[in-house]
Amino acid sequence: MRAFWASLDRRWRRGSVGMPPLRWQACLFVTINAVALSMLLFDAPVGASERPAAVKQLGQLLTGFGDSAWLICISILLFFQGRAGYKLLKSARSKAQALYVSWIGAYLFTTVVFSGLLANLLKRAIGRARPDHFHDYGMFSFTPFSGHAAFESFPSGHSTTVGAFFAAFALLFPRYRILFIACAIWLAMTRVMVGAHYPSDVIAGLALGGWFSLLTAIVFARCGLLFKLAPDGWPLAKRLFPDVKKPGVL
Repeated sequence: MRAFWASLDRRWRRGSVGMPPLRWQACLFVTINAVALSMLLFDAPVGASERPAAVKQLGQLLTGFGDSAWLICISILLFFQGRAGYKLLKSARSKAQALYVSWIGAYLFTTVVFSGLLANLLKRAIGRARPDHFHDYGMFSFTPFSGHAAFESFPSGHSTTVGAFFAAFALLFPRYRILFIACAIWLAMTRVMVGAHYPSDVIAGLALGGWFSLLTAIVFARCGLLFKLAPDGWPLAKRLFPDVKKPGVL
């Protein structure tokens, strides 16, 4: 394990590209406005109404995907299987593939675990009442550090996990990013379908998870792992085996 961390430190020090400007002020401004508009326009109707039974059933069917436990297990499995393959396989190509898989596992683990921890800390500190208690407390009821799950609505932890997971895959496999974005929105909104969160909770969670994955990808790129930084600072997924055109072949 000591050799592993030493290797990361060497990679970080070798990196010739500095941390890029993220224009975080503009992004934060957009996110805050999206959450605020959602609170003003959508949260009250959602809290005051009852979802149709069919919508609830669909939400209950899909919402378990946002549970971080199984995603964490898969990421750990990918990491250790990749490391084992790197040790056991013989060919250089196979070893490179195994190492690539292990770093994908490490990236997914980092994004899902630490974004989830941050979301849980924020929701306890903010203490917003869940939609189940709309008629008792309204949508602007905040009881920080109450220790009760009924006051842990903002941001949505499931939505943060979903946002982190699908943002990570959108960065790793940008060809399918539209599909990943659609899946993230649908699965995050299941928290509204089942009555566990307001729409603004979900939007905030998606934004938190997505931006956490982006920042983690930038750190990985700085270490030369999985990503490289484009001139504008955006992390681009590395191709494991780039195509090399033969001379004279178009």
